[in-house]
Amino acid sequence: MGTETASGTEPAVRNRFESIVPWYHSRVLEALDSERAAALDTKELTEEVGAILRRLETAADAPAVGGNLSNLAVRLVDEMRGLGPLGSVLRDPDVSDILVNGLNSVYVERRGRLSKVDIQFLDADHLTRIAQRIASNVGRRIDELSPMCDARLEDGSRVNIIGPPLAIDGAAISIRRFRKGGFSVQELAQGGAMHPGMASLLDVATRAQLNIVVAGGTGAGKTTILNALSDNIHPEERIVTLEDAAELNLRQPHVVRLETRAPSSENSGEITMRDLLKNALRMRPDRIIVGEVRGPEALEALQAMNTGHPGSMFTVHANNPRDTMSRLEYLVMMGSGEMPLSAIRNQVVSAVDLIVQAARFRDGKRRIISITDVAGLEGEVPVLEDLWAYDAGANRFECSGGRPSFTERVEDMGYGKSLHAALGRGHAAMRHG
Repeated sequence: MGTETASGTEPAVRNRFESIVPWYHSRVLEALDSERAAALDTKELTEEVGAILRRLETAADAPAVGGNLSNLAVRLVDEMRGLGPLGSVLRDPDVSDILVNGLNSVYVERRGRLSKVDIQFLDADHLTRIAQRIASNVGRRIDELSPMCDARLEDGSRVNIIGPPLAIDGAAISIRRFRKGGFSVQELAQGGAMHPGMASLLDVATRAQLNIVVAGGTGAGKTTILNALSDNIHPEERIVTLEDAAELNLRQPHVVRLETRAPSSENSGEITMRDLLKNALRMRPDRIIVGEVRGPEALEALQAMNTGHPGSMFTVHANNPRDTMSRLEYLVMMGSGEMPLSAIRNQVVSAVDLIVQAARFRDGKRRIISITDVAGLEGEVPVLEDLWAYDAGANRFECSGGRPSFTERVEDMGYGKSLHAALGRGHAAMRHG
């Protein structure tokens, strides 16, 4: 149900609808058996609330519901169990991001475009309660002592909350939603995010157990790509995933999902990504997949790639392949103490086979702008060769037709023919979905 469906298309109609919510909400809570309600699923509770509303609307002082009784029942259940007025946009399958900037400023992203929606909270306390409910549902808290929170919703959406006093205009809530089941690499190609030849190359790279780093800026689609790549991992392989807030949705049968833990209000009990990585190495994984490397855990991630866990993957924030290499060097320095730069650079180059660079464009589209072979070192300079790249001026993907440094390894794995087909010479025009 979209925002307009619940309340009509005119702001005045919506405001009228929202104005009657508090009156019915308080009376429904009085009429509900709380213990019984707690045992009902969402559908059953909505039916129960609907029955109570039908009785309440006959009261002499009851605000007129009009034809919105079923919508009101859904809205009240959202208020009791869900995210209040945000429930409608959370049910919209086209919404990928929900951004709450305070009481009267809510934006959503649909198909790469941001637009403001007519959603308002009753007051600052109402917004704060919604934020606290999100946090408490995942064992976190939001208050003046702990005003920031990273968590995930039941549907797997990632949520970030920053509350007062840090957020001046009321709690700020950012929700990033992910498509159920994710996208395959081929579906991303069909949608115009890459050329079919690039999809074939990534399929080969994953099956042949190449180590892959997915790089890009915020909102570039790194996690979506990581999910898509994982589809080609053999079902017999044991995979350990490590994330700050679990977003990956792997479909293999042998997956262990681990999540970091923030410190408590007493500043104790924190489990960092580096802690998880050190432990994951003792869990006999075939591959390790890290949602995002952003600190000294980069050292352990690269060591995992170098020491018996081929085919491992992670994402990193960087704007191009050369920046990706520099970023990894810097992150390793954070965790390696006195290791010289030459040794760090050797570690990075020997660990990483491919850099998949993603970007988000001004039109809202997300594309893979390059697939780059980390070919080795020339002196002390990493040698990076683009195998595929996106030419924004010509609006097309181009294949270099070069021979990757990992060709022999892929051929030994039995995927040589597929690799050569994915790297056929010549240029290929972009195909839009």
